[in-house]
Amino acid sequence: MTAPADLTPLAEAVECEFMHSYESQAPAPTYTDLGIATTRIGGGVALGMRNDPSGGYWSKALGFGTTEPFTVQVLDDVLDFYREHGIGQAVIQLIPSVVPAGFEEVAAARGLTPGSTWIKLAARPEDVTAGRTRLRVGPVPTTEARRWADVLLTGFGMPTGGLTDMVAATVGRPAWRPCAAWDGGELVAGANLFLHGEAAALNAAATASGHRGLGAQSALITARARAAVEAGCRWLFAETGKPAPGQQNPSLNNLRRAGLVPLYERRNWVWRAAS
Repeated sequence: MTAPADLTPLAEAVECEFMHSYESQAPAPTYTDLGIATTRIGGGVALGMRNDPSGGYWSKALGFGTTEPFTVQVLDDVLDFYREHGIGQAVIQLIPSVVPAGFEEVAAARGLTPGSTWIKLAARPEDVTAGRTRLRVGPVPTTEARRWADVLLTGFGMPTGGLTDMVAATVGRPAWRPCAAWDGGELVAGANLFLHGEAAALNAAATASGHRGLGAQSALITARARAAVEAGCRWLFAETGKPAPGQQNPSLNNLRRAGLVPLYERRNWVWRAAS
């Protein structure tokens, strides 16, 4: 893969926008019931879900330091946003290049602790290696939006219900290209793609138990890469968890096998409000 000097700003921007879209564009009743709040701070986004049934995944802040400097004041503004909206826990996702010297002490003083690490990957969408499956793969029709959303959420260990409404609402929106795999007439796997200018982002990929190992996710990577090409995108991005030493992450394996190349690792800093 021949890449520009630094794809980081583009990679962070597209993730900011798809996370912001998921939450900020949730249907009005769901937005209220889940206690969603979003804002843009310091070139990044801060997203909050006060009544998050997943246990905290949807309250996160990211995208800092690529268009504006990431400073202690930016961090404090983000934490003030969470306090203002009654959110007691959130994750601040920071790329290594923007973390200022002495940040560990600054973080500890504000209730932040280092958490998991994610790997950001990229490829030109036309270079993605085709994945094969016996399952039928295609776009998600609106009639199956909720089933598709439930498969995704269940695959990530998240409860259905309000989150179903939020995720399903991406089906049919111009910037989104949701895909699914069917075994006969049953929708058994799903994934999403977000388009943002010359960038596209793979996200939200899961397969129902009992249908894993059939190549659904590799085929869904291929289908979404083709959709990115059709949309005129020059770069395809994804992120997934870094496995612990001696362990494997199947999502990372699928992405690398498809031709996506690691760009950088990003630490998740977990913030908890003082009790």
